[in-house]
Amino acid sequence: MVLILEGISITALMIKFVAALALLIFGIIAGIIIEKLVRRLLNGFELDKVLATAGMKFPLEEFIASIVKYIVYFVGVILALNQLGLSTAILEILLGVIVVLLVAFVILAFKDFIPNITAGFFIHKKGAIRKGDRIKINNIEGEVVEFDLIETKLKLKSGDTMLIPNSYLAKNVIFKKKA
Repeated sequence: MVLILEGISITALMIKFVAALALLIFGIIAGIIIEKLVRRLLNGFELDKVLATAGMKFPLEEFIASIVKYIVYFVGVILALNQLGLSTAILEILLGVIVVLLVAFVILAFKDFIPNITAGFFIHKKGAIRKGDRIKINNIEGEVVEFDLIETKLKLKSGDTMLIPNSYLAKNVIFKKKA
């Protein structure tokens, strides 16, 4: 004997509920596994060590891995709700708008920061510039007073100090002067 509630059998509801629960559990497990993979991948780039040598103590590897984990969790919840029939077209459109707004916000917020930190990371890894080096970039010449992942501070011949974004250094030819 099968109970029917508004055209849907109880067994069909139970199957949907078990499938939604399975999707939720799968999303949690996938989030944990993907977080570990992302953390290992970022650990290979030694982001935290590079940030520490540049004077910035921020657990970037852990932060990025956690964001990826929560995105996977969120997708798992949406899939589970969809299995239960609770995810409507309006919810999906709203979710799409929120994701687009978040991506636009992140891109606008970090449009200058990301190229500078990426360039600083590669310049640091190559060892191209160090504190005390005398360098010339285009018509700018001076001694490197400080170098971090975002910018390089030069002391010019005039005694002035100039901050140069690392993305500018990466895009131009740098001449090292002998002391």
